[in-house]
Amino acid sequence: MKLKFLGTGTSQGVPVIGCQCEVCTSQNPKDQRLRASVILTTESNHKLLIDCGPDFRTQMLQNQQTTVDSVLITHEHNDHVIGLDDVRPILYRTRRDLPLYCQPRVSGEIRARFPYAFAETRYPGAPAFEMHEINSESFTLYDTLITPIEVLHHNLPIFGYKFKNLAYITDASSISEKEKEKLKNLDYLILNCIRKNDPHPAHFILSDIIKLNNELKPKTLLLTHISHHFGLHLENDPDLAPNIFLAYDGLEIEF
Repeated sequence: MKLKFLGTGTSQGVPVIGCQCEVCTSQNPKDQRLRASVILTTESNHKLLIDCGPDFRTQMLQNQQTTVDSVLITHEHNDHVIGLDDVRPILYRTRRDLPLYCQPRVSGEIRARFPYAFAETRYPGAPAFEMHEINSESFTLYDTLITPIEVLHHNLPIFGYKFKNLAYITDASSISEKEKEKLKNLDYLILNCIRKNDPHPAHFILSDIIKLNNELKPKTLLLTHISHHFGLHLENDPDLAPNIFLAYDGLEIEF
């Protein structure tokens, strides 16, 4: 399987509109972060998108991605779902509704934000979704076992997802001991880290990541959902623990 980072930024993206800090004015492409999303290519060559934010169209074009077979949604915040309308060209070619997998609460939010996609009579060209409401039980999609990981985003229960020896978690601020058992000794653990210092109520910061790295012992830990407050990629990536790295838009790993 392959995983490609389509975006590694926070809800505002990097650069932030109007900000003149050294990160937002950096010419290094690794400091330019679209909203957090990844796309997986399964062993059967199916495309699984995790989250579909406002940069979806740009991300697909920049990465020469042409199709999505199903979408896994972590939660309902706009930076993770509001790009769903932009799947229309894909649906036009495939002539089918796009399967979405998410919690029942999230399903309700998507229906409320895109009512025209669920209307009995849809106007020509409207997106159409096939909703699959999931819980914390593992399920199989395109011969790929997917295990939801329950985490908290402040007080909001959301999902990360585990595939084989890799787990992808974004927007988390805490993980229960029960769910941590699913994350131990992975080849790849991907976690959100909004900044180095100053506690955040809804996101991990670097000190949280270091504790989790020591506890869960992944071979490689990649950071995503990174804000401009973290600092420059070239200055900070070498200073992390030997197995911790800053992910960046366009990075692809095979597992």
